[in-house]
Amino acid sequence: MSRNTLPYYADDISALARSLAQQLGEIEGPPGHLQLLNALSRATGYRNFQSYRAEHKRSVPLARPAPVPPAAPKDLAALLRFFDDAGRLLRWPTKASHRLPCVLGVWAQLPARLAMSEREINQWIGAALAFEDHVLIRRELVNHGLLARTPNGSVYRRVEQPVPETHAALVAEVCRRGRQQA
Repeated sequence: MSRNTLPYYADDISALARSLAQQLGEIEGPPGHLQLLNALSRATGYRNFQSYRAEHKRSVPLARPAPVPPAAPKDLAALLRFFDDAGRLLRWPTKASHRLPCVLGVWAQLPARLAMSEREINQWIGAALAFEDHVLIRRELVNHGLLARTPNGSVYRRVEQPVPETHAALVAEVCRRGRQQA
């Protein structure tokens, strides 16, 4: 039987150790192979190993060409009108070509290398907005691969990546405005 390798990622190694210790303490005698697989899966937010494997199969991208990103808007001033003097997003753009740059402006204001609960990420996003739809922005951040979350949605983390050159000036100006107001 061929063996498929699956990536394993634990957001917090301390929580992983606590969860494994608790689960293995409930098992009488040495744990079996499947019991260990289930314990490892539950420690990272899955119901069992089957759900972990099924989620991994869904997350493996199919072989298809990458979508062509929309062209960057030519006018930086047009994009800056979506942000106030404090670097907060004033409204959601109706033009699709303006949405990614605006999401990047919010993304740049999120803390790097910090695992956050849903409530914490909502507070950070809410602070970067001048309107009340943090759920829309959180979903867009996840959809664009700028924000990663565990399968059960309990832990969020900003995905570190370089800002595309076409949007670097906007992101730099939004961050500058945010720092001035802080």
